Amino acid sequence: MPDLLDRAAVRLDAVAADRDDAIRQCGRTLFDVGAVDATYVEAMVERERSISTYVGEGVAIPHGTLAGKDAVRHDALCVLRFPAGVDWDGNHVVLCVGIAAKGDGHVRLLSELAQILLDPDKARALRETTDVDEVLRLLQPDAEEVTQ
Repeated sequence: MPDLLDRAAVRLDAVAADRDDAIRQCGRTLFDVGAVDATYVEAMVERERSISTYVGEGVAIPHGTLAGKDAVRHDALCVLRFPAGVDWDGNHVVLCVGIAAKGDGHVRLLSELAQILLDPDKARALRETTDVDEVLRLLQPDAEEVTQ
């Protein structure tokens, strides 16, 4: 996953007024690193209106609608940490991992993210870290997983 995550797309001291603001910040971050066209931002908000991207343990994984895929230039991730948290329809979110993916790429990315977030130590570390290098390290597959 490290090739999908530009260090400029990691922001660990974000502040959001609400869920939609947090999602738009994810979308703008993906835009800023050249992964998406500006229209993808609203596709991410639209996705959230149809189904929540909250996955539990203070984490949400916002991504665009199927129609928004045309706005994706290349697969990418962004990681935004909201230390004060964001109300996500009654859930407290401190970490958003935004996804931009062409085709069915989001399915693979969601699967890889789920494996990382299912590890309670890695998930906690991602929620709590203030170090960009730590985020990059945590989102890399383990060496033994790569060789299997």
